[in-house]
Amino acid sequence: MGILESIDSWIWGPPLLILVMGTGILLTVRLGLLQVLRLPKALRLIGKAPNEGNGDISSFGALSTALAATVGTGNIVGVATAIKMGGPGALFWMLLAAFLGMATKYAEGLLAVKYRVKDKHGQFSGGPMYYIENGMGRRFKPLAILFAASGVLVALFGIGTFPQVNAIVTSTESSFGIPVAVTAVVIAILTAVVTIGGIKSISNVSTKIVPFMSVLYVAACLGVLIRFAGELPSVIALIWESAFSATAASGGFAGATIMLALRSGVARGIFSNESGLGSAPIAAAAAKTKWPAEQGLISMTGTFIDTIIICNLTGLALLVSGVWNGSSAGASMTQDAFASAFPAFGAEIITVSLILFAFTTIIGWNYYGERCVEYLVGVKGIKPYRYIFVAIVAGGAFIKLDAIWLLADIVNGLMAFPNLIALIALSGVVVAETRKYRKHTQDEAAAKFSLKSDGLPKAE
Repeated sequence: MGILESIDSWIWGPPLLILVMGTGILLTVRLGLLQVLRLPKALRLIGKAPNEGNGDISSFGALSTALAATVGTGNIVGVATAIKMGGPGALFWMLLAAFLGMATKYAEGLLAVKYRVKDKHGQFSGGPMYYIENGMGRRFKPLAILFAASGVLVALFGIGTFPQVNAIVTSTESSFGIPVAVTAVVIAILTAVVTIGGIKSISNVSTKIVPFMSVLYVAACLGVLIRFAGELPSVIALIWESAFSATAASGGFAGATIMLALRSGVARGIFSNESGLGSAPIAAAAAKTKWPAEQGLISMTGTFIDTIIICNLTGLALLVSGVWNGSSAGASMTQDAFASAFPAFGAEIITVSLILFAFTTIIGWNYYGERCVEYLVGVKGIKPYRYIFVAIVAGGAFIKLDAIWLLADIVNGLMAFPNLIALIALSGVVVAETRKYRKHTQDEAAAKFSLKSDGLPKAE
């Protein structure tokens, strides 16, 4: 544990935090605050994207697959861990990182579509490894290999397996008394059944589960906030104060410095929404679209939904209920918050949400790892990878929680470095593609207006 803690502290020290936040600031400035000004259009595109051009799945399917991978234990366990370690101020830094991360996620989705390729099975492959090699040039291929290798590690030993499986088995055992071994076997079988069909099967499952589970969880969080509405003003003030000053120890909370709050919030936020990590563009590359910037906008909404809405509501529920400075931690802390508002069924809501969130993350990350393997060794590596993934899912239930989060943090950081360097290097391409798409939409709007002015039928 001591070695893992040292490695984690080094990777998630000031250099990576500066790189994550700095990349978000750079893209926010160069794109003219796009995550605010173009958010309404991005949200409209979720259900109304034209789905024109080449691709394996719809734009909504790509977003659902990305959300399946991001809306997971980070939204329930990760937020609780961030607040337990860094105090209420961690929620502020998590939201700020997510706001900047929306611009980052936009750039990732755009570049994924622009530089995607077809594999030998006729499926689209894309993501940082391809926009590093094809966008920055072949001399940067070692950086692309580093990303892909790190992506496989994250899929097998980070976000994709251990934290998700551990969260599921812990919750089912505490809530329903189901033995850990039984739950682990069931999860492994379901994972194998869904993932053997590849991206189309994963997308089909994601588009059905993700909207349902998100609405269910958001409604439950709002219920907690309504129940403790009187605490909300003081909690908001506490978040602001704690973000810029040390938080004193109280109850079961050990106290936190500003740096610990910042580090906890940013690290857990990235674990949840994956902005800058480079994972979501792997799914975005499969979308049916002919405009890279269009998929960039849709991808951007993933961070908005995941962190600005879901993680924020989780954090507020933990704080208004007062459980954050108690003795519980992780999923148990979130269960306590919901149980305090709904004693009859609050804990069960979290258990069901956690199972759905974690399972969809597992299947989403199976695909991410698969595409990274395909980049490294070709399509021949896909089947062996799937077998290994399922085996690790089955065994992930028996790893200690602290070790899980440390290992996940470490491999996340290794994945983020090459992707963030590429986003900075290719920021000019992002700006150029954004201008091209904006001109297209303006010309399209002008053509529709002209047709209507001439008394002709409105163009579809």
